[in-house]
Amino acid sequence: MDFATFSYALIFLIAVALLFDFLNGLHDAANSIATIVSTRVLAPKWAVFWAAFFNFIAFLFFGLHVAQTVGSGIILPAIVDDRVIFGALSGAIAWNVITWMAGIPSSSSHALIGGLVGAALTKVGFSGIVFWGLGKTFVAIFLSPAVGFALALLLVLLVSWAFVRVAPIKVDSTFRILQFVSASLYSLGHGANDAQKTMGIIAVLLFSHGHLGGSFSVPFWVVISCQAAMALGTLCGGWRIVHTMGSKITRLTPQQGFCAETGGAITLFMATGFGVPVSTTHTITGAIVGVGAARRVSAVRWGVARGIVWAWIITMPMAGLMASLAYLASGLFLTGR
Repeated sequence: MDFATFSYALIFLIAVALLFDFLNGLHDAANSIATIVSTRVLAPKWAVFWAAFFNFIAFLFFGLHVAQTVGSGIILPAIVDDRVIFGALSGAIAWNVITWMAGIPSSSSHALIGGLVGAALTKVGFSGIVFWGLGKTFVAIFLSPAVGFALALLLVLLVSWAFVRVAPIKVDSTFRILQFVSASLYSLGHGANDAQKTMGIIAVLLFSHGHLGGSFSVPFWVVISCQAAMALGTLCGGWRIVHTMGSKITRLTPQQGFCAETGGAITLFMATGFGVPVSTTHTITGAIVGVGAARRVSAVRWGVARGIVWAWIITMPMAGLMASLAYLASGLFLTGR
């Protein structure tokens, strides 16, 4: 690929996309490290290094099905231009910053989907939406936390049964070690599913500028750039949201942290394999609630969980509204291509 042929507008938009990816890692760092920090298995500064490493190497283990969905399965690639991408990214970034400052674990993924839909609707209306891909994403909004909840609950029951005759101190020490494994798996799933969303954005942008020939694909330099941007964002952490995810919803033991992370990781692996852009925030929250409910229903702070659900509900429309406004404003300095 001849980078010398890239226009200034294209370079600017790629930079904005990588900024979103960085903020995604910053905003969603809590998803990967909240449980391992809250159980005191790792100090925060070491937990972010651990998560960032596995975020970065995720491309070695997964295909690019999610990138394909985001790049061509939410809105029609034919309607994509610089203003649509700028609007989508601006809306997602604005909502991420607002929720990060408020310590609300909203979904970066659904902020991006909402941004794409908002910008596309503003440009051409409903004719620009790929309803099959969007519908699949909507279904995942409800399924991913439910699956994470169910798997984590099942794992708690299985693990409790398997270790029923083991001394509590031995159980604690065993799962402190196993949490390194579960946190690694969840970070791999997080890096794979979330970084691919930005890959899809950059790839469809390159496609709209004629840099991919006649077929949609994701160049390797885009893969590496997105994984690196997300890992760097994770290194910078998101401590407000770590506190909410790791302790405000329910108190966790190492055993419960292992079950939550493993249940969430399995959910992300399945979603990534099917090319579904799910919310890592939704997934781990459902898993954390699942392990809390396994102990007793009252162990879950349902008021906090309810507030998180409301954040999920308003994320897509709010990001879409901001994207629509950004799309209209971009007419002052960007052309259609």
